[in-house]
Amino acid sequence: MRARRTDPGRRDRILDVTLDLVAEVGVAGVSHRRIAARADVPLGSMTYHFEGMDDLLHEAFTRFADRSGERFAQRLGAAHDRAEALTAVVDLVHELSDPRTNAERVVMYELYTLAARDPRYRAITTAWMARSRRELGRHFAPDVTRRLDALVEGLSLHRALDEDPFDRALTEDAVRRLVGDA
Repeated sequence: MRARRTDPGRRDRILDVTLDLVAEVGVAGVSHRRIAARADVPLGSMTYHFEGMDDLLHEAFTRFADRSGERFAQRLGAAHDRAEALTAVVDLVHELSDPRTNAERVVMYELYTLAARDPRYRAITTAWMARSRRELGRHFAPDVTRRLDALVEGLSLHRALDEDPFDRALTEDAVRRLVGDA
């Protein structure tokens, strides 16, 4: 009997490749075969590590949401006062809408689409939004955090998809008005 080849990073690689492929071809274009080929793993690894495509996608999107939440936490956690927190929120809007983050944004939209139809994926987005609001709650009142979280999402979406995206001054003005600092 041959010794089994160890590859301790295989599962993580599969999850990361899944997110890369979702960004490139959407959920509808992802397959076990495509993921295995890109991750350079045997096709059998897919069913060894995951019960099926839904299980794989759920874990991959959970990983994505956790990483996105961590970015939010780092930005807002680095703010020492309300002024720095306002700047962090504006930075997040512009970071999320930057063309260099297009792949992440596409993954986010794919997750939102799944969440609109499937409660299991909605649980991922619900937890992600709760974490965002907790981080915003470090600096803003609870009634403001929900609106501010929605504003970040909406402004970044509009800024990313607009052929003539608005500038930082508009973002700063919108955030300041919402939090009552205008």
